Amino acid sequence: MTPVNAADTLYRVLIADDEPIIREGIREAMDWAALGMQVVGEAEDGEEALERAVELNVHVVLVDMNMPFLNGIGLIRALQEQCPGVRYLIISGHDEFAYAQEAVRLGVEDYILKPVQAEQLKSALERLRQRLDEEHQRTAYVRQAAQQIERNIPLLRQRFCQEWMEGELGEKNVTEQLAFLHLPSGSPVQVGVVRWPAAEARQTILRENDRQLFLFAAENIIAELLGDRPHVLFREGGSLIGICLWQEAPEEISSLLEQQISICLNISVHAHVEPHIGTLEAVPDTYRHCREQVYEEVKLSPLVRRARQLIQEQYAERELTLESLASRLQVSAVYLSRVLKKELNDSFVTLVTQARIRKAAQLLDSTALPIHTIAERVGYDTQHYFSTAFKKTMGISPAQYRKHGGTDNSSTGPM
Repeated sequence: MTPVNAADTLYRVLIADDEPIIREGIREAMDWAALGMQVVGEAEDGEEALERAVELNVHVVLVDMNMPFLNGIGLIRALQEQCPGVRYLIISGHDEFAYAQEAVRLGVEDYILKPVQAEQLKSALERLRQRLDEEHQRTAYVRQAAQQIERNIPLLRQRFCQEWMEGELGEKNVTEQLAFLHLPSGSPVQVGVVRWPAAEARQTILRENDRQLFLFAAENIIAELLGDRPHVLFREGGSLIGICLWQEAPEEISSLLEQQISICLNISVHAHVEPHIGTLEAVPDTYRHCREQVYEEVKLSPLVRRARQLIQEQYAERELTLESLASRLQVSAVYLSRVLKKELNDSFVTLVTQARIRKAAQLLDSTALPIHTIAERVGYDTQHYFSTAFKKTMGISPAQYRKHGGTDNSSTGPM
């Protein structure tokens, strides 16, 4: 049944009775317009009534219980399958308890005995009209609520991720929310944080409008860089933008985010995006680690941050050396080596190895490429050299790593 607007549309009525005089009497006895109804058709047997009710998309059927071919109970049962929203008012020449009992079970609105009294029929139709109006109003409210929810899906996703990252939701609740908000059912493959330190340092003098505009613009830049990958962006406080990503972005995404926001908005941000491997419940742990990392960034000098970024971008180049990196950064190799060790507690060689092994592990997990091809792709001249470095870093050989799906009790994993 198609819902109607009670204010400006008449409910469509079908009269089903095998006696023409009864049909005419019912049709002529009522002021249908005053009842908010319109007789759109008649039928003289149950089969015709079934066909016409479907064809005319009626809201109400006045049913004679004793029609040929298909009696009233049979008609109601058939229509309940094909037109589940139709309402029924039975008119019967027999005061049979069994009929009345079955009619109640089928949800019939009223049961009127022949000969039909006009006032009795009018009262029954008025009650039916009121119930139809109430049902229509409920349907309208539910439809409006569904439309409102659909319009607010982006905001609801943000609030959900905020609560999720705060550890307030159990796995069952998270699963239900993901389905409700039309998000992928599995865990995000990457989680990240973008931090705008200046928004905190200048909180007393930075106008709220300006802060909101910059954050909104930063979100747009992030969304543009992530493209069509399923993701949710959400805010924490006035300076953090969280990222949940269900399709892997390039490894250099953190650097790309920092560079693009700096170029477009002329503000400095710190970004950290890392893979998430684990359950839905473990996602907040990965998020908290990302948040800790961006707060650690402020302790790093611009030189170290730039050096680390270049290593992450150029790890696959065999020509990448401490000397070549120092030359590009316009400092001496000795000085660069010293500040890397001081601020990151790692040497240049270790940082390059970690970047290469991290990428190799991703390729072992996600591709069927031969190990020698992976070795070449991440910057090693020989498979033997690569396997040695991989085992030293991960605790197992590349072949064992792939065989065991990337897990092993002895694996320590790259930093």
